[in-house]
Amino acid sequence: DARVQFVIVHYTSASLERSLALLTHGQVSSHYLIADNSAATIYKLVDENQRAWHAGASEWQGRTWLNSSSIGIEIVNPGFRDTPTGRVWYPYSEAQISALISLLKDISQRHKINPRYIIGHSDIAPGRKLDPGPLFPWKRLADAGLGVWPDAGAVARYKALYASQLPSVTWFQEELARLGYATPQTAELDVATRQVMIAFQMHYRASLFDGTPDAESAAILHVLNQTR
Repeated sequence: DARVQFVIVHYTSASLERSLALLTHGQVSSHYLIADNSAATIYKLVDENQRAWHAGASEWQGRTWLNSSSIGIEIVNPGFRDTPTGRVWYPYSEAQISALISLLKDISQRHKINPRYIIGHSDIAPGRKLDPGPLFPWKRLADAGLGVWPDAGAVARYKALYASQLPSVTWFQEELARLGYATPQTAELDVATRQVMIAFQMHYRASLFDGTPDAESAAILHVLNQTR
């Protein structure tokens, strides 16, 4: 079997020049880097059969320290800036996303990657990492077979159901863990659970990711886990 089971997507929070320096001469590395130039040049920095240091302390579906079983893809993007009126996130270019989709298709075909295992840094390290951020087009990747996305009609039906009676915190913790997130099982809406909720919402409901369990989040979780 291939060493590679997961693909982790990141943003660099740095310019192309700085990103190349950090990923080739420092404490971190990744297999690929997608530039922010007009061609969205793809740099191969580490051979896929080698381990790169991009994930750090991480967990998905009970597997930990994912450097050993993943390919890391960094995208040149500043991430965000904080302003007096709130946090502003930077978008990805069309060229970058097109290049990423082509690269992911190639990697997925060669390594037979489960679409559920194409995830973001924030998914595997909630609270510690925010990349690739709320402007990353997860649905577009899922439409290309490179991820999962809940059916909108099913979400609407279950949202109406859960609006009348919101599930317990225990239910949310169990369903988040079932989806893959490393989630406390405390029956309390503690800080760690809110951080997981934020990561989940940022991925699947980026219009609002405040970490608060609500009917729409419950519906999305239900549909995603029902269609496993």
